Amino acid sequence: MKKFFLLILFSAATFLATGCGSITAPEPEREYVIVVHGGAGEMGEQADDPDIAGRYYAALDTALNIGREVLDGGGDGTEAVRAVIRYFESNPLFNAGVGATISAEGYFELDAAIMEGRDLSAGAVAGVRHVKHPIDAAYAVKTASPHVMLSGTGADRFAQEQGLETVEDNSYFATPKTMKWVKEFQAKSRKNGTVGCVVLDSEGNLTAGTSTGGMFGKKWDRIGDAPVIGAGTYADNEGVAVSCTGHGEYFIRHSVAFNLNARCKFLGESLEEAAHHIIFNELNREEGNGGLIAVDRHGNIAMPFNCSGMYRGYLYKEKGSGRIVEAYGISDRMIEKQ
Repeated sequence: MKKFFLLILFSAATFLATGCGSITAPEPEREYVIVVHGGAGEMGEQADDPDIAGRYYAALDTALNIGREVLDGGGDGTEAVRAVIRYFESNPLFNAGVGATISAEGYFELDAAIMEGRDLSAGAVAGVRHVKHPIDAAYAVKTASPHVMLSGTGADRFAQEQGLETVEDNSYFATPKTMKWVKEFQAKSRKNGTVGCVVLDSEGNLTAGTSTGGMFGKKWDRIGDAPVIGAGTYADNEGVAVSCTGHGEYFIRHSVAFNLNARCKFLGESLEEAAHHIIFNELNREEGNGGLIAVDRHGNIAMPFNCSGMYRGYLYKEKGSGRIVEAYGISDRMIEKQ
């Protein structure tokens, strides 16, 4: 009886110490995983027009292959995330960097964040107007300052002091699409833009990054969820890496990114189960329109959205065979190739 009692105590202690009994979790079968998104919302004709959809599919494909080249070349997950998001920030199709939405005051104000799961280190910038690649500024905050988030003119000045690429004229970020919205005074674009990338690299490290131009016509230096660690961006090697896109105020209120990590890490829920619960039960189309991308430490992928569409894609390389599997989509349709 005494031995039986001790066995129960040992089992309970093991269960608590390993995050809901995850000690027997299987070894990942994937050498690395890359997941990307380019915004979610009401897509309308964007999803149905083959020419428009084709441009987005091509951009997602390019982004995934940029990440693949970094990882195949010996780079780590953080390098891959930065390279992918830099590409998105340079592509006027997306609401990040060039192509960002404009504020009510007529400025482009950009946000970004990056987080590494191996040590929970993170950096973020909000409301920058002159940083060419906000994801690089976020990384600099993480690595070259004692802080996690810098904002406004201070963040711009910090980026300049770090020697990052900057632009003198804020209109650098404007595109014909942006100015058309201004001219016609469309209070809302058809998608809640934001770009993101999450990676599980060959060392088992998780990294998440997010970058955005924010909400069209935002006032009073509004900041959304993208640069808020735990709301729009989070990574934890013992849980998941996640990047969100959607109506930021609701993602902040529900701490969506940390919430997903906690449900997987502490409740033992599968990534798919936890992500589905948050997006469809805690959030909804009226209060929390949007989606997320995530990868867990075992290489599982989730990409749920509760609106008409989300630009998204994934790529993974299997261990041993070296086989590459890639897929991307806008609405519930996916194109997959191997």
